[in-house]
Amino acid sequence: MTELEFDQKYKYFEQLLHISVREHLDYKEPFLQERVLEASEYSLQAGGKRIRPVLALAFCEACGANTEKAKSAASAIEFMHTFSLIHDDLPCMDNDDLRRGQPSCHKKFDEATALLAGDALAIMPFEIIAKAAKNGEISASAGVRAIAYLAQAAGINGMIGGQQIDIQSDPISSEQTLEMYSMKTSALLRAACCCGVICAEPENEKKYLEAAEAYAENLGLAFQLIDDILDITSTSEMLGKPTGSDARGGKKTYAAVCGIEKTRKKAAEFTEKAMSALDTFAEREFLSTLTEKLLYRMK
Repeated sequence: MTELEFDQKYKYFEQLLHISVREHLDYKEPFLQERVLEASEYSLQAGGKRIRPVLALAFCEACGANTEKAKSAASAIEFMHTFSLIHDDLPCMDNDDLRRGQPSCHKKFDEATALLAGDALAIMPFEIIAKAAKNGEISASAGVRAIAYLAQAAGINGMIGGQQIDIQSDPISSEQTLEMYSMKTSALLRAACCCGVICAEPENEKKYLEAAEAYAENLGLAFQLIDDILDITSTSEMLGKPTGSDARGGKKTYAAVCGIEKTRKKAAEFTEKAMSALDTFAEREFLSTLTEKLLYRMK
């Protein structure tokens, strides 16, 4: 796939998304709780690559279905991801003042409003997917399974559990660090990829779900390892968020414990495993190109 073809496909996927609270929320003026709506919208519209929702759409397409079927679930996943970013930045968590090149939600508004905005964005995904099923965009069965998958990915065995491990001061081994990354990063990527498959409802769905899970698990580990490297080697201007925060916070990342070169090799290994998982899908050119690009962020 050429660079131009990839960019055009990526933009097409982005145009299918509805990443706006106002598009999904029923409300009338006067709207007394406008501030929490503004804070939620502020963080959603802050930019970013929209990797998770794009993956949902791409996996739906890779299963031979119309990507329109997955657009609501894909958008919902970006809401959930943004919730995690708002809460990660809070003073009680990572205490970061910058996100995607602009003030974090709690710096732009206030800590209480940011907390509520994150809460709102954690709940809305389930409403969005349920409405998609109610309106016939996807089947009721697909809607229930997508909601269950996303809830599990965000909960104690997923993002929230991974974040708890991350903020604890207890020392953990390099293997335990990878387990934390699986929960904190891979889990939501698994939800994105698998929701794409679920919305497609292909024959042999089990086979495709297993491949999507394997792909996302390895992609998430590679992605987080590269983030570890970039936190050490990059600049705030390049990343749009503070660098060196892991070291300042006393976090023992994989890169800090094992060194940058070993971390590079490990990220490449996980990326190769992710690529192998894509062999299950006949239409995988876009996904293969995207995977390579995510690895090369560290070069």
